[in-house]
Amino acid sequence: MEFTLITLLNGLAYGLLLFMLSSGLTLIFSMMGVLNFAHASFYMLGAYFAYTISATIGFWPALVIAPLLVGVVGAVVERYGLRTVHKYGHIPELLFTFGLSYVIVELVQLIWGRAAVRYPIPAEMDGPLFTLYTTTFPMYRGFMMFIALLMLVAIYLLLTRTRIGLVIQAALTHPDAVEALGHNVPRVFMLVFGGGCALAGLAGVIGGNAFVTEPGMAATVGSIIFVVVVVGGMGSLVGALVASLLIGLLQTFAVALDYSLVTLFSGLGLSIGPGTPGFSVLNLTIAQTAPILPYLLLVLILIFRPKGLMGTREG
Repeated sequence: MEFTLITLLNGLAYGLLLFMLSSGLTLIFSMMGVLNFAHASFYMLGAYFAYTISATIGFWPALVIAPLLVGVVGAVVERYGLRTVHKYGHIPELLFTFGLSYVIVELVQLIWGRAAVRYPIPAEMDGPLFTLYTTTFPMYRGFMMFIALLMLVAIYLLLTRTRIGLVIQAALTHPDAVEALGHNVPRVFMLVFGGGCALAGLAGVIGGNAFVTEPGMAATVGSIIFVVVVVGGMGSLVGALVASLLIGLLQTFAVALDYSLVTLFSGLGLSIGPGTPGFSVLNLTIAQTAPILPYLLLVLILIFRPKGLMGTREG
């Protein structure tokens, strides 16, 4: 029971961090049809901005300022870069964001160096939140979950209870009608792109000190974000949430299970040894295969439900 509950909480914490990352990408895609390959790079920028700001004025101001700075960078990228190539179609957009991801990595290495930086958890959060049987659950992981849930509620209220949210939803399907009513649709696109990047920056502020802040962090999470978005359904926020939690729990439980097919066969009374054909494969533990499980899930989703768990777009 102790193992199950602690692993469940860790999986939920990791899944909610994935949702913080994927929600911005989902908003950008659903609004603009742009699959932003540089999204994970904005996550990295959020972590590095927070590292610099927290070293000067503390973590709590960085929690607010760093995502705003990332959002401004994203808005500038959309206004003076992405908008220029938008008229040429989706392939130039993909190439632009793909190249931008490399540019951001190189800039980060020029400014902060190639080694990991020391971006610690704030002292007031560096302790146990509670103890379950003999295992303590870190306070900062609880804080990560709280921020992710707060962000989810804020996005929902923004899109459903505010005027700007109604304009955004209308521009999703009827941009010409929205523009005819006097709204500046390109400006709305710029704000949405900047807002999506700011959400990635917020995830970087929260995740940078929980894990490691270094130039390879964008590559580490970049592929898993796209797995979440495709599995959940392209453009579906609810799907992104469901897929994030599913993948978070799947990987967390898998990492903690040190069982293999050899273990299973031994329990059934069958003798499996090094001389058995395929022993190296049979001896692989669930923990060893944990990194490939999300991609296996992606393949299965694409085969049996191409639009994703909650998506409406085909292909």
